[in-house]
Amino acid sequence: MKTVLADLAVLFERDMSCLSREIKAYPDDASLWAAVPGHPSSGGNLALHLVGNLRHFIGAALGHTGFVRDRPSEFATRDVPREIVLESIRIAEVEVAAALAALPPSRLPEPFPLELGGAHPTIQAVLLHLSTHLAFHLGQLDYHRRANTGDSTSVGPLSLGHLASPPG
Repeated sequence: MKTVLADLAVLFERDMSCLSREIKAYPDDASLWAAVPGHPSSGGNLALHLVGNLRHFIGAALGHTGFVRDRPSEFATRDVPREIVLESIRIAEVEVAAALAALPPSRLPEPFPLELGGAHPTIQAVLLHLSTHLAFHLGQLDYHRRANTGDSTSVGPLSLGHLASPPG
């Protein structure tokens, strides 16, 4: 039987792949960074934020990668070429997959190693939160791309097919 950790690993892989597809769906580098009225962040800034978030909370905190987050730059950076954004996503994918693969399911009830909001929620609670945080911002990114480019084509986010697993 699959554990919640195995399911979370599948969800992170699926959603980070979706993040890459969203970035590739922009027609050019400039549209990734263009402002959309009423939308507080560009697609590029959302992508950098997600990468920084995942590399910090999963890669560094759980996988001990040594990554040091610069959250303000995730929102202040502009006009980075898509290929560099995509490479940062690839790095995050590798770090997240490695950290989750090395994490024994027995550790999920343990306190998360970083204090969050004055508390230490469980590792499982933080991973669940990070998964929903990723999905939330993927929706914003999809909206930004469609509103900015006028292209309503879906990149196939959140496929339930990824959750299928053989019985056992």
